Amino acid sequence: MNKTETSRKDAPDLGEMGLENFAPYLMNRIIGRYNAAMASEMAEQGLTTPQMRSLAVLSVIDGILIRELAVYAVVQQSTLSRALDTLDHNGLIRRETDQQDSRATRVFITDAGREVYGRLWPHMSASYDAMFKGIGEAEKRAFVGTLQSILRNVRKHDF
Repeated sequence: MNKTETSRKDAPDLGEMGLENFAPYLMNRIIGRYNAAMASEMAEQGLTTPQMRSLAVLSVIDGILIRELAVYAVVQQSTLSRALDTLDHNGLIRRETDQQDSRATRVFITDAGREVYGRLWPHMSASYDAMFKGIGEAEKRAFVGTLQSILRNVRKHDF
């Protein structure tokens, strides 16, 4: 048995560890609450979670390749394709063939898309602030830094 197998065998199981000490469980609960808090605001704008995530990413990284948008928005490409079809139909994004690779498509947010996203942002920001209520700036920075390190450990892409 190698060292990794030994350490896994000796590691406590979920029942011994407890859900309240299992980071993936906590992260899922937090994001579930965040998404639930945003649900009514997204519905008012006629958006789904994948559409909202896409607009949020495009507000920061405009003209991104669809395959990269899927990673940043944390949406499966088939789900993203349907979301983009609706956003495009509603004039919130536009798609263009990539100039270097005619098989690839880039996605751009339109002025109408920025307007819709602009109406959502205050609610997104308020939900974000609510997550960190009572947490000092130094602890918040350390937490975000830890999340960035974890993402580097688990990601499959260079971004």
